Amino acid sequence: MTALLDRDLAGASAVAGVALTDFFLTDGALWLWRYRLGQIAGDPARARWCGRLAVCGEGGAVVGHGGFHGPPDDAGMVELGYAVDPAFRRRGYARATLTELLRRAAAEPGVTTVRASVRPDNVASLATLAGFGFTATGELWDEEDGMETLYEVPASRFLSAS
Repeated sequence: MTALLDRDLAGASAVAGVALTDFFLTDGALWLWRYRLGQIAGDPARARWCGRLAVCGEGGAVVGHGGFHGPPDDAGMVELGYAVDPAFRRRGYARATLTELLRRAAAEPGVTTVRASVRPDNVASLATLAGFGFTATGELWDEEDGMETLYEVPASRFLSAS
């Protein structure tokens, strides 16, 4: 993430062991890396949750990233997030990323609920979540994205898929 913040795509790719694209240098991605590094600096144990995982498609192409906003809270809830490079959208990579995040959450001790927050106009993300049994549980105002709807699903639903 530090290399990406330095806009050193070659260096970040070398550290990651895969070729990253300019998608990882967009304004939104840079904001995310800066935010996550701040979280990790405050609590290094968050790194295994907040660190983003590259999602590789056919031929090893990095198609996006996904992870959690942090470790489970006191109630056992984790919130996930993911993004697919526009060059790779509409090919099932968001669904594959979400599947793996749900499996990982279910396999973690103490995780009972998985949450996602989505803008009401993000039709693609809403359709992806619907296929996994997420239900709306409320709303929140996000400083970056505006009004978002909160969706949750029990992590135990994905234990057999782990």
